[in-house]
Amino acid sequence: MGVGFEQTVVAGEGQRVLLTQDVTGVLQPRIGMRGLDAGHVRASLARLETAMAALRSAVAGGSYPHATILSRDDDIAEAETALARLSAGARTIVFLGTGGSSLGGQTLAQLSGWNIPGASDQSQKGRPRTRFYDNLDASTFHGALTKLDLASTRFVITSKSGGTSETLVQAIAALDAVRCAGLADLIPQLFLAVSDPPAPGRTNGLRDLAAACGLPVLEHPPSIGGRYSALSIVGLLPAMARGSDARLLRAGARAVIEPLIAGLAANAYAPAVGAAVATTLAIERGVRVNVMMPYNDRLHRFGAWYAQLWAESLGKGGQGTTPLACLGPLDQHSQLQLFMDGAPEHYLTVVRAVEATTRPPMPHDLARLAGIDFMGGRTIDALVAAQAEAVSDALMQAGRPVRTITLDRLDEASLGALMMHMMLETILSAHLLGVDPFDQPAVELAKQLTRRRLSPQD
Repeated sequence: MGVGFEQTVVAGEGQRVLLTQDVTGVLQPRIGMRGLDAGHVRASLARLETAMAALRSAVAGGSYPHATILSRDDDIAEAETALARLSAGARTIVFLGTGGSSLGGQTLAQLSGWNIPGASDQSQKGRPRTRFYDNLDASTFHGALTKLDLASTRFVITSKSGGTSETLVQAIAALDAVRCAGLADLIPQLFLAVSDPPAPGRTNGLRDLAAACGLPVLEHPPSIGGRYSALSIVGLLPAMARGSDARLLRAGARAVIEPLIAGLAANAYAPAVGAAVATTLAIERGVRVNVMMPYNDRLHRFGAWYAQLWAESLGKGGQGTTPLACLGPLDQHSQLQLFMDGAPEHYLTVVRAVEATTRPPMPHDLARLAGIDFMGGRTIDALVAAQAEAVSDALMQAGRPVRTITLDRLDEASLGALMMHMMLETILSAHLLGVDPFDQPAVELAKQLTRRRLSPQD
């Protein structure tokens, strides 16, 4: 079994290449002795064939929810109806949730300019503004509730289990603020909840609260964990609120699944190669920090989403590597020195989008005056693209492992493909490490101890 240097994800009859992964920069012929021997990578890929066969069988049998949901449309239609009803008369939609109930939605919302200065207002085109409150801070949230025009504000509350304390206290505070503003009768029109369907013997605080207050509830897919839920309505609702096409996001993700179904070998399947490289670097070369470094503001929150996905899925039983979310070119000026010349424990993934630009080029006279003649007649995009390529080359020259993921352009299809690639890469990495990618026992313990500290003492 050979190791391919590049793998592609192709979509549609037009054979558009959504994503290209290049792992040349992790192998010994390119970076020297700190790189991987092809034999070690081949061994990992051979081990993945069993896992891929099991995945293939589950997908074909309809028992793999992460793939099954990509072919659904009924939940999108239901979410569209709920969102249209919620948005009527709204100026702002506030999304309440934390971790996997928020980061996927933030990633998809940022595609259309959310949280990017100068981009948000233009992209909304008359839609309500969007805000996310995912980190619980009393002063921040109280300040928000005080300043918001509650009559024109809508709240989407997401908790898979319905028992996430941080989200429930935010929901209670928002409900109370609306009541105190004299808007109690409007609560069913101002709020929307997303949570697991009812289950015998299982309590769900969010559903109980919603039932008591008359809030409509959309179902969180019960068999998909929060950090894997970005392409369910959990992530798609914020994307749709920003005007993105939910169906195209899922189509891009399906393009990653289809080669697996078709029987593509591990050594040619991009998520499998990514998993083999990351885990083999950790085991054979002691590379313990996994750096995700996109070169686009619209992929900033993607880095945060990826960090949770990787850390919470693999960090158990003494296994896993530390994910680090960075942003290029910004972090070239704050952390690149460490990555290139510090302890040899970092593995970088550079993500770049090849996008045509209509932005005007730099005037030659001003570029000359500023001492950057090389930018005369070029655009800002050209500089960022050159930096992404130069950083990859510099890391390889320094003998540091780096892979490059190139998107043909940054849109719904390519982002859906990128996120599904990372989900499958994480799941396959878990197989190589011998851990369950879907549980989080340490997180559950912390939740239990928090409740115990706040419970009345005998």
